[in-house]
Amino acid sequence: MPTKEKVLAFANKVSKKKPGAKDALTANDPEYKILEPIVTDEMAEAALCLEMRKPRSAAEVAALCGKSVEKAAELLMELADAGVCFVNKIDGVDKFWYEIWVPGIMEMVVNNKKNVAKYPQLSVAFDAYGKKLSPKSAGLFPVGIGLMRVIPIEKAIEGETRRASYEEVSKYLNDNTIFTVSDCACRTVRESMGEGCGHLKEDMCIQMGHAAEYYIRTGRGRQITREEAFEILKRAEENGLMHQIPNLDGSGKTHAICNCCGCSCLSLRSAEMYLNADMVRSNYISKVDKDKCVACGECVRYCPVNALRLGQKICSKTPVVESLTLIDTPRDTEWGPANWNPEYRTTRKNVVDTGTSPCKTACPAHIAVQGYIKLASQGKYTEALELIKTENPFPAVCGRICPRGCESECTRGDIDAPIAIDEIKKYIAEQDLNQARRYVPRIRHEYGKKIAVIGAGPSGLSCAFYLAIDGYKVTVFEKQESLGGMLAFGIPAFRLEKNVINAEIDILREMGVEFKTGVEVGKDVSLADLRAKGYVAFYLAVGAQAGRKLGIEGETADGVFTGVDFLRDINLGKSVALSGKVVVIGGGNVAIDVARSAVRVGAAATSMYCLESREEMPALDEEIEEAEAEEIAINNSWGPKRILVKNGKVCGVEFKRCVSVFDENKKFSPVYDENQTITVDADYVLISVGQAIEWGGILAGSKVELNPNKTVKADFFTLQTAEPDVFAGGDAFTGPKFAIDAIALGKEAAISIHRFVQPGQSLVIGRDRREYRALDKQNAVIEGFDNTPRQNAVPETAVGKKSFKDERGTFTEEQLKKETERCLGCGATVTDEFLCVGCGQCTTKCKFDAISLVRKYDGEGVSYEKLKPIVIKQIVKRKGKIAVKKFTRKFSGKKSSAEIISI
Repeated sequence: MPTKEKVLAFANKVSKKKPGAKDALTANDPEYKILEPIVTDEMAEAALCLEMRKPRSAAEVAALCGKSVEKAAELLMELADAGVCFVNKIDGVDKFWYEIWVPGIMEMVVNNKKNVAKYPQLSVAFDAYGKKLSPKSAGLFPVGIGLMRVIPIEKAIEGETRRASYEEVSKYLNDNTIFTVSDCACRTVRESMGEGCGHLKEDMCIQMGHAAEYYIRTGRGRQITREEAFEILKRAEENGLMHQIPNLDGSGKTHAICNCCGCSCLSLRSAEMYLNADMVRSNYISKVDKDKCVACGECVRYCPVNALRLGQKICSKTPVVESLTLIDTPRDTEWGPANWNPEYRTTRKNVVDTGTSPCKTACPAHIAVQGYIKLASQGKYTEALELIKTENPFPAVCGRICPRGCESECTRGDIDAPIAIDEIKKYIAEQDLNQARRYVPRIRHEYGKKIAVIGAGPSGLSCAFYLAIDGYKVTVFEKQESLGGMLAFGIPAFRLEKNVINAEIDILREMGVEFKTGVEVGKDVSLADLRAKGYVAFYLAVGAQAGRKLGIEGETADGVFTGVDFLRDINLGKSVALSGKVVVIGGGNVAIDVARSAVRVGAAATSMYCLESREEMPALDEEIEEAEAEEIAINNSWGPKRILVKNGKVCGVEFKRCVSVFDENKKFSPVYDENQTITVDADYVLISVGQAIEWGGILAGSKVELNPNKTVKADFFTLQTAEPDVFAGGDAFTGPKFAIDAIALGKEAAISIHRFVQPGQSLVIGRDRREYRALDKQNAVIEGFDNTPRQNAVPETAVGKKSFKDERGTFTEEQLKKETERCLGCGATVTDEFLCVGCGQCTTKCKFDAISLVRKYDGEGVSYEKLKPIVIKQIVKRKGKIAVKKFTRKFSGKKSSAEIISI
């Protein structure tokens, strides 16, 4: 396509370059490419008669370009509609002028929804312009003088006595009388390029004054009141966004407020990709009070530029990371690709290299254990519940059945006994069982699209919970007549009573989740049927709901059942009665539940046989002890050889000695001594050696693939299957695991589904990769801590081993307080003071008053017309600093950041 020469000439004029000069723009530059599809040469003729920030009427332009006033006015309005120039009515006459490229023309161009949809080139050009200019600007702008500027969340600086009015976002709203709200230009670009981060573009950016008038005239935004503008800012802050303003209107002046995220904002890319935070920062930096910090991680999660990470607070015998600040910065170092972080949107880190709290790391959902323990110690139980539910919607359930990986890794366990984390959580979660006190999350958005969750177990319910928070219309399909999946059907009531499950499911109902029970997807309705009814995405969370067989002789005899079927029948209220001698085959937690349930339905004598030694048994020690307390005999290192049958009914089991269970690579590979066998009499045999997945007809006609073990094939990060609108998680994806594992995947599925159903969103960009690392407990200094004993909940009045009632007690409040005091507080947040842009988002998310904004700089914005001499002065100063640093480093032998990273 031939170059539009007049369009190119206008691009050079905006860039203050002479056509034909060595540095002049060409048709390959993004400044030309963003104009080429939407500006004709005739429109460019009129544009060439405009000036930057100097309003001209159509009559003035007509005189300059030799056109009629009517034609000039037509062309100028076409330019304004395209986004190339502003139009405002000044003294009753339409006046036109153009702005710089960014912030200015490029945002206005991509805010023309029709054009950006028609010409993807516009978005690519905007993105390319930032990548072209940002590297050149590193270190050249003093703090406060950049093209865009972060404005702190106002309540984050309320206590700062030195704050200036231009640092208060309310000032800009109070100084203006006309307002509009529009789509975010940066998110529009990212969406158009398929690189959205899940933060959506709609109703994000506020225009004021002349910009608002222009946005109304050209249909780019809708007019709002000042009160609505304040509400938009508040909602943005609540949803983890920060504020920026165009910074070239002069001190204390701007025409727009942007609500930004670090994963899509093209301005913040200067700080994140090019590590040039001075280009956008406010005058503030975050400071962490380690004594108050509990490493909950909320500040880390919401920091837009990854300037915060979880680290260690407990003392260490060896050095740990206590600061993230770079040795080299653009202020005094020649800056190039070796210093950049080009993959910043997929390489965010949660934890410093030397690790953080073992409890948060060990939890599959990475719940803020240290955080909710501190809140509980302060009596802030609702806030503690809120913090838990950011990662786990079912704390009351998990407080009763969790395997407590957090306790296994608790540093306190190296002194005496781990913190009773689950008991603390159980006490906090008692609120969820009381309708008057339970915590129901606020619905953040109203996205409204229909999502189908198949399976009402822990993973499906978790996914539904987090999708409901975003305002999706979620329907959960469950083939059984009641909800809960294996929580309800696979766990006996003496461990998890049904009123606990139902209380937490009721919260989902209150959040708008719809449940359809007795509906088997694949039989009563197909995925195709649901698509036809408007469902736009699916989460397969059918669980591992069937029992596995052994594949040995006699397995089909009367009196032989799988443990899963046995527990399901009991939980469904069917008449289940055993008698005589019962043999349970298996050594896991489910096998323990089966054996203890057998005792309660009439077994005269119950014994367990498993391949593993006592030390290798997968069941928790606590559950093994509970089984033995009920006179259940546990026989280790025996594997079933065959089931003995008489007249069609089981009469015994022959076992063979298991010499070893795992090979040298820790892979399950049992070895038997066939010469050592025993025969055990049995009236009933309950097989509990794992669970299987039954898909029925769910996958009929779909592209979804299964592994040989019948788990579904899906991406390990996004959980997306070969069928793009189908996601899978929980036991159906991982194989049988714990409820907390399934719950964690349910949240990840909700994140993926949200991104999938919204146009242009990537499933991976800007996403928390949930990578945690525990501190080195061997180097932790734990001497000198007290030896306060671990608290134990007092069991309720015992009603005997024949009851299915959960007899385990709950802490008293006094016990709770004593137990929370035992926490060592291992972790704390670590800050990168250079990378921090001072937005204040971290301070609003901290429940512990542990992080604050401190004014470090005194930069004040200037108008574009006054910018050049300030930048020139900065360039001269920077060259001097670079020279001094090179000389000093040459004789000191110190290495640069880039050299250290390469090592």
